[in-house]
Amino acid sequence: MADSDVKALTGGLELPDFETTAFTTPPPLADATVAIVSSASLHHPDQDDFAPTDVGYRVLEAGRRDYMCGHWSPNFDATGIAVDINTVFPIDRLDELAAEGTIGRVSDVHLSYAGNQFDLSAVRMDSGPAGAKFLREQEVDVVLFTPV
Repeated sequence: MADSDVKALTGGLELPDFETTAFTTPPPLADATVAIVSSASLHHPDQDDFAPTDVGYRVLEAGRRDYMCGHWSPNFDATGIAVDINTVFPIDRLDELAAEGTIGRVSDVHLSYAGNQFDLSAVRMDSGPAGAKFLREQEVDVVLFTPV
């Protein structure tokens, strides 16, 4: 399936309209704990890969650098990820920002979802809020979203 086919299939999807949005004021970045939430289907080798309808998430440990890409779409080119994980998961950049004091610290854990989903209602209603709750329990203040 070509990109044009995917665009044709998804171009007419309605976007949700939220009457209210939740927002909190985080601490200044220099004091904040920052985590990454990616849609690159990343996981560690000892974790389950993402299946085509898997709307869950994987917890990624910052101290491990054995991230694997589990995108199942034949249209997804993972070459950039193989060359430099920071193209989709900028963990080294966050470490640099923490070292220079721009951010308080890098979270010990991050999340990855499979972004190639056609029905996002389960992510929006279930696994998204569950992931947010998990990160709050880990005392994460700010999330860097890396859509892939």
